[in-house]
Amino acid sequence: MNVKGQFEVSMKAEPPYDTRDGVTLARITLDKKFSGALEATSVGQMTAARTPVAESAGYVAIERVEGTLHGKRGSFILQHTGVSTRGMQSLSVTVVHDSATGELTGLTGSMKIDMVEGKHFYDFEYLLPSPTG
Repeated sequence: MNVKGQFEVSMKAEPPYDTRDGVTLARITLDKKFSGALEATSVGQMTAARTPVAESAGYVAIERVEGTLHGKRGSFILQHTGVSTRGMQSLSVTVVHDSATGELTGLTGSMKIDMVEGKHFYDFEYLLPSPTG
């Protein structure tokens, strides 16, 4: 299955916790609101590294998404791994296996994130097992 939609994100940066040799490490708290077939909110934590080379950085993040996906209620965890190498970006956002709850139990998948004209969009490719019974 595939769903697309938009999300709003609020980020709160903490002061850097380590700065050495031009590399800065910092934490950021994330709050998101998804709309579309995924009607949900999420909270998360990001740890980021910025290097002295322009547009070279990396981040990892974990967020708990809670709400409905095509009307099925539950939650799941997304794991982010992002790298920018002199402006060439790579991002992986994956559902953590066995993290889904409620009617979303068994959910697997990955999400692409795009930013267009200051707005955030998601493209969520997922698999949800049929209920057994």
